[in-house]
Amino acid sequence: MNQSLSVVPVESKNSTTAHTIVDKQQQIIKQLIILGLELLLALPFGVVLSRFNVGGVAWIFGGIASGAAVLQTTRIFYNYCPKPNRTARKIGMALVGLNVGFAIARSNLANVAFGIPVFVFLTLFLLLCGSLIGYIYSRLSKTNLLTAMLATVPGGVGPMSAIAADYGRNVTLVSLVQALRVTCVVFLIPLVVRIFHPGGLIYPQARSIKAALFSLYGVDLQLLFGALLLGGLGVYLAVLCKVPAGDFFGALLVGIVFNPLLQWLHFFGDVHFSPPLLVNLLGQMLLGITIGEYWGDKPNLDKKPVAYALMSVAMTLATGAIATMLAMQITSWDWLTCLLVTAPGGSAEMILVALALNHNVEIVTAGHLVRLIAINSSLPLWLVMFRFLEERTKEPFSNS
Repeated sequence: MNQSLSVVPVESKNSTTAHTIVDKQQQIIKQLIILGLELLLALPFGVVLSRFNVGGVAWIFGGIASGAAVLQTTRIFYNYCPKPNRTARKIGMALVGLNVGFAIARSNLANVAFGIPVFVFLTLFLLLCGSLIGYIYSRLSKTNLLTAMLATVPGGVGPMSAIAADYGRNVTLVSLVQALRVTCVVFLIPLVVRIFHPGGLIYPQARSIKAALFSLYGVDLQLLFGALLLGGLGVYLAVLCKVPAGDFFGALLVGIVFNPLLQWLHFFGDVHFSPPLLVNLLGQMLLGITIGEYWGDKPNLDKKPVAYALMSVAMTLATGAIATMLAMQITSWDWLTCLLVTAPGGSAEMILVALALNHNVEIVTAGHLVRLIAINSSLPLWLVMFRFLEERTKEPFSNS
C-alpha cells in the first residue's frame, strides 16, 4: 500500500519561526515607541491641566488625552491600528498601588474592618442595580443581554472588555460604555468637590514635571529600588494566586508592609521611606493612557450607540448617588468618603482620586477591594445567569 507523505523542509520551518520572531520583535518595538510618544505627550497635557487647579487627577486626564490622540494619529496617518496596551495599565496599577500602600500604612486600619459588612451591602446593591441597568440598556438598544451586562456592571474597562472578547461579544461597545463611565466619574468627583468645598479639599500636587524630577534628589535610591523590586514580587505572587486586580493590590500590600518589614529586619534602622512623586505621576499617566487608548480604539462611533451608552452611564451615576445616600445613612462617614466608596468607577482610579484629594484613602481602598473580590468571585455565576436569560429571551448569539 502506497502512502504519500508531505515533508516540510527544515529550512522552511526555520524560516517560518524566524519570521514569527521578527514579527513579534517589531510589534514590541512599535508598542514601545507608541508608549514613549504617549508619555511624552501626556507630560505637557498634565502640566496644562494642572494649571486649572484640579489636583492630582490632572495627570490622569493628561494620559487620557494623550492615549486617544496618539492612537487616532497612528490610525489615520500611518494606517496602524494597535490595541490598548494592557501591560502599560498593569505597570500603572502597580505604581499607583505602591504609592497608595505607603500612603495608608500610617493609618489606623483596624477601624476599616468594622466597615466590611457595609462594603458588602453596598457592593450587592451596586451589582443588582447594574444588572437592572444592563437589562434596560439591552432592551432599548437591541443589544444582546450578555454584552449589555458586561458593559454596565462596574467591573473596570480592561476586565470586562477581556471577558467580552473571550465570549465573542462586542468588545468595542463594552469598552465604550466602561471607558465613558470611568472617565465621567473621574471628571465629576473633583468637580463636585470644588463646587461644594471651593478652595478646600483638593490636594495640591506638583504643577510641573520639573518639580517631580527634583523630588528624586534626596531619595535613597537603594530603598526606591528595593520598593520597586518587592512591589514587582508582590504583583507576581498576587497574580499567581489569582487575587482580584493583583497588579494593584499586590503592590499595595508591599507598600503597607515595606517600612515595618525593614525596621523588623534592622537593615536600615528607623525607616520612613515614601516613593518620590515621579513614581506616582508616572502611574497616573499610565492609567490615563490606557483609558485614552480605549477611546482612540473607536474610529467610527455612530450617534445612536453613543446616545444609549450615555443613557446607561447616566443611570449608573444615579445609582452611585443613591448608594452614596444609603452609605451616609448607615455610617458615620462624611459625604465625600461615601461618594468615593460608592463611585461606579474603576477601583484603581477611584482610590487614586481619594489619594489626590487626601481623603480617607484607607476606607476607600477597603471598599473597592471588597467590591473587586465580590465581582470577581461571583463573575462565573453572573455569566451563567446572563447566558441563561439570553437564551430565555431567544436572542441570537451575535456580536451586536
